[in-house]
Amino acid sequence: MRTRFFITSLALAAALSGCTATVPLQPAEFSNEPDCASFMVHLPDAIGKLERRSTNAQSTAAWGDPAAVIARCGLAEPGPSALPCFTVNGVDWLRDDTGDPDFVFTSYGRSPAIEVIIDSTATSGTEALDALSNAVGQVPATSACIGADDVFGG
Repeated sequence: MRTRFFITSLALAAALSGCTATVPLQPAEFSNEPDCASFMVHLPDAIGKLERRSTNAQSTAAWGDPAAVIARCGLAEPGPSALPCFTVNGVDWLRDDTGDPDFVFTSYGRSPAIEVIIDSTATSGTEALDALSNAVGQVPATSACIGADDVFGG
């Protein structure tokens, strides 16, 4: 009986030690939009060396242990912004670097919008956005980044 208990305990310990905890996140306001479902099924299993982890909120994803990349689908589409806007693989992004080394990227010209938070000490923003571009591309584009030259001529 003691041997069986020891073997069962050892098997349980081995199973638990290989698991990482679920990442607790908050869903975005419009996380139940159908385009978020399309986004979710196209997410990569890894971003560089960061493996995908489970999350506890609808239309969210995380990679790395601890989580170094977090994605949430279902934000309101951002309007005109003073934040820098740039394109990676056909997807336009607004970049907020006020939390450096954590950068917040929000898809621009897509509804619902997708937010990606990246710890730049663990991976580069370009690598993460490149890996996510196919999934984000599942949400149809409604507009694109424009610059001052587009507005004022240049």
